[in-house]
Amino acid sequence: MNDPLNSIATTRDGTEISYRLVKGSGRGRVALVHSLAMDKTFWEPTAAALDGFADALIYDCRGHGASGKPAGPYSVELFADDLADLMDHIGWPTAVVAGASMGGCVALAFAAGHPHRVEALGLFDTTAWYGEDAPKAWAERADKALAEGMGALVGFQKTRWFSDSFREANPDVVEKAIGVFLKNDLPAYAATCAMLGNADLRAALPKFAFPCRIAVGTEDYATPPEMARAMAENIPDASLFIMDGVRHFTPLEVPATIAGHLKELVKAAGA
Repeated sequence: MNDPLNSIATTRDGTEISYRLVKGSGRGRVALVHSLAMDKTFWEPTAAALDGFADALIYDCRGHGASGKPAGPYSVELFADDLADLMDHIGWPTAVVAGASMGGCVALAFAAGHPHRVEALGLFDTTAWYGEDAPKAWAERADKALAEGMGALVGFQKTRWFSDSFREANPDVVEKAIGVFLKNDLPAYAATCAMLGNADLRAALPKFAFPCRIAVGTEDYATPPEMARAMAENIPDASLFIMDGVRHFTPLEVPATIAGHLKELVKAAGA
């Protein structure tokens, strides 16, 4: 842990996970899992907004960023075990666990596989299941990347990630996200796409016994509000929040709002 910007933990199967602890000198601990093809920097604006309230663990998932990129297949349960190993490494027995998009699927898998370690759960821009056609749709996205490179997906992705007004007003944020996206390892990206196509966490939802906040933008057509409502209806202690005028990357588009939800989860966990 010599470099606070790029510390390394090793998982049970030997994969190196790059992480950062953002100290907030606060009352809580929050573990944040990023979206597909992003990295730990995805959560930096939200983590900064938690300053003075909670310490934040941000990290690069397996196959992403500076973490190891072993061959697939990948699963959300494998990614959840990576988080458990990372929390062991830094000495966190429990935390508020939250994720966005892919990270939300991983957070759900963590809550299902390690429920005793979850103080509260945050699910942003995510779903427990992408639907009957998901394996085919995700395979097509992976195949396009493998055949044409990540650049072939940029136009499609950036309009899904951010609202039109945000893209116009914040080109630096958009370009930074695109830069991270373009650096992805193609086989790891394809393996992660397959993972999401196969993910189905619906059976675990009624068993969750901790506070949960679910938030999604009205303009999110990657994981639309209907998917969020389906989760909220099946998690016993869930609250649903629909955010007007934002799309899929709410931790980048409205980080203060997402930090606000995390603060409420920290309070609920400590109650």
